[in-house]
Amino acid sequence: MSKTLTKAEIVDAIYEKTDRNRAEVKGVVESLLGIMKQAIKKDHALLISGFGKFEAYDKKARKGRNPQTDETITLPPRKVVVFRLSRKFRAELNE
Repeated sequence: MSKTLTKAEIVDAIYEKTDRNRAEVKGVVESLLGIMKQAIKKDHALLISGFGKFEAYDKKARKGRNPQTDETITLPPRKVVVFRLSRKFRAELNE
């Protein structure tokens, strides 16, 4: 089973590779994630060259079904975010 990399582990990894204190590293990671969130909310896309692209798009309302009661329901419109790997990263991943 694969292990999920957490924000705390990212902070620890950067802390070990730099001469910054843990609080500074945590602040930088939080700032970076905040910038990424704002970009996706504002522009609906975030491109990180050599890594991939995050894209937000609107899904329309649609019909669904409650599996317990078999009742037909209408699912409300919502925004979703998808991530697409860059070709370079995909090639590295599949080596």
